[in-house]
Amino acid sequence: MATNSTILVVGDVMTDIIVVPEGALVRGSDRAATIRQRPGGSGANQAVWLGAMGAHVRFAGRVGQEDRCRLEEYFRDRRVEPLLAADPALPSGVLVTMVDPDGERSFLTDRGANLHLCEHDLPPSLLEGVGMVMASGYSFFEPGPRAAVQSLLRRAASQGVPSAIDPASVGFLLAVGPENFLYWTQGASWIFANEDEARTLTGSKESQEQLRLLGQHYGNVVLKRGAQGAMLGGAAGMRMQLPAPVVPVLDTTGAGDAFAAGFMATYLASGDEATALEAGIAAGSQAVQAIGGQPA
Repeated sequence: MATNSTILVVGDVMTDIIVVPEGALVRGSDRAATIRQRPGGSGANQAVWLGAMGAHVRFAGRVGQEDRCRLEEYFRDRRVEPLLAADPALPSGVLVTMVDPDGERSFLTDRGANLHLCEHDLPPSLLEGVGMVMASGYSFFEPGPRAAVQSLLRRAASQGVPSAIDPASVGFLLAVGPENFLYWTQGASWIFANEDEARTLTGSKESQEQLRLLGQHYGNVVLKRGAQGAMLGGAAGMRMQLPAPVVPVLDTTGAGDAFAAGFMATYLASGDEATALEAGIAAGSQAVQAIGGQPA
């Protein structure tokens, strides 16, 4: 367990447009729907959940120039220390989420300014007092952000600071190639993968095998299994498994981010894996009961 208390989160800042249709879409015509706009982005979600849990959290990302002051204030109000670079050319990212009646969702993504994240945005001073670096998988899907985050993770490793990776998107994993993602992120202390991400990265449908295969690339593996709870293990197999409570599911957006935040905030505070896994499940269960990827 790290001795420093600050968690550094690096990842996307997005505006989520959440669409919940009242039934199946009607091609070429109208369908009544609830449409809401919320702050989002995998990295931003994790940072805000961490702040809500009382963790000392620092968040680094890139946003449209016209949005930086507003977003800095937003994060500070949620107990997150923002270190946002302003992009003069691209606007802040936007994500359209289509939510099915069962709570599952599909995305349309314009990453905007996030695509220009660079090494200048992630200076060595970011790591001062940091005990954990959490990096969103979205940062690895384009060459510029990937190089910047890889450089940061190398510096963190040289200073003995552990890191955690969230694969973030099956669609983008398939686009860049699962083997490439494993190569780019190997050596991280933790990976938090949901069932689809773990299957994509390993080629296996069996959870125990997924743990062992992912454990060849990462120090510790956490499988987020939705309503089935979560598993924790590594190259030697499963160390523990916990169930999830039965809760009404309204929107699964950000549930994985909440899980990772709950787990890591608790683990850094206690050093106990079982307590951390329980906290991650509780946070994910809380997240699915509300619209949007961040706590109210």
